[in-house]
Amino acid sequence: MAFERCFPNSLETTLHSQAAGQTFVVTGDIPAMWLRDSTAQVWPYLALCAQDAELSRLIAGVIATQADQLLADPYANAFNALPSGAGHTADQPRRHPLVWERKFELDSLCYPIRLAHRYWQLTGNAAALGKRVHQAARSVLGVLQTEQHHAERSAYQFWRPDAASTDNLPNGGRGRPVGYTGLIWSAFRPSDDACEFNYNIPGNMMASVELGHLAELAQEVWNDDQLRTDALQLRAEIEAGLKQFAVAEHPRFGTVYAYEVDGLGGQLLMDDANIPSLLSAPYLGYCPVDDATYQHTRALVLSGENPYFFSGTAAQGVGSPHTPPQHIWPLALAMRGLTADTASERAAMLAVLVGTTAGTNLMHESFHVDDPAIFTREWFGWANSLFSELVMSHTGASAGPSTWPAADQGAV
Repeated sequence: MAFERCFPNSLETTLHSQAAGQTFVVTGDIPAMWLRDSTAQVWPYLALCAQDAELSRLIAGVIATQADQLLADPYANAFNALPSGAGHTADQPRRHPLVWERKFELDSLCYPIRLAHRYWQLTGNAAALGKRVHQAARSVLGVLQTEQHHAERSAYQFWRPDAASTDNLPNGGRGRPVGYTGLIWSAFRPSDDACEFNYNIPGNMMASVELGHLAELAQEVWNDDQLRTDALQLRAEIEAGLKQFAVAEHPRFGTVYAYEVDGLGGQLLMDDANIPSLLSAPYLGYCPVDDATYQHTRALVLSGENPYFFSGTAAQGVGSPHTPPQHIWPLALAMRGLTADTASERAAMLAVLVGTTAGTNLMHESFHVDDPAIFTREWFGWANSLFSELVMSHTGASAGPSTWPAADQGAV
């Protein structure tokens, strides 16, 4: 029953066709389109695009809309359907009227590349990745190159008057001091919460993967040798930075990935339910599931050593400082299943997810570890889609990358 409700949910309730072949995607109960969420919401449908022309058209429309949004403001994370000025109106500096929120999040630049690349792989439809998408890709690369040198080259700043610290950057909206690492600076996490240390490691892992995809698109679709060269160069610099700065030694788990670093010796050992996360590294295509450092990190993330891992009478799993304490996110439960190397663990995560919907058969943003009837966000498209993705992966029907664990088709 849960899959029957969750799989069509984004398609039926969040995708809206617009003029000029564009598709706007609301997150659910917020009437704005997140670059991250919109990619994730349509991801399970990619497997059907080669056989369904209308679905293929809709997702091509998402790619076109994301390109226009990136060209309007590549530092924004969420957008309005029209340049209405709706959203967080008190934020400073003032926003483009198309922008709902201008929190710079590294993953927001990665997800549109992920979607465009996978859509092209599965459909062969290069026409959907035309001039505007090419221009947006070049804009993305320019921002990444700038934010690799944030203090020296970036003009980005953000502050929200009278807001909690999770919605603000210190030092007049510029963020805390960082050292050069080769990594890309990010103001906010995938949760939309401010980074503590501004080199978010899962985001940089995703950037490394997507720069490889960008290089492939530059060569095979756009015939842009300079874009390909620059993307591969930046990817190499990120990889060197991850190797030097992203790992930490934990007394219990050994060599692990940090969640955030600052290049000045600061490291934060935790994980957040939102994706990209450390738990999601194989899902992103960054490393295989059996990678030793990933396995050590996974053990930490799924333990009390992670300050956002919660256990209760109904479930245990990863939450987020974005929601109240003792709240688990279905996103993290689904991701644990998607990165499991056994059918039994995937089936266990499916059972928990199905059993914690409070009778709605839909996924929520988070729920209380002791009482799933206490939850946040009744309508949350991303969670419904990721749950559907887990079901499809478990049954061998997924459109996910070949780096995912092989589906051995245990019972759902």
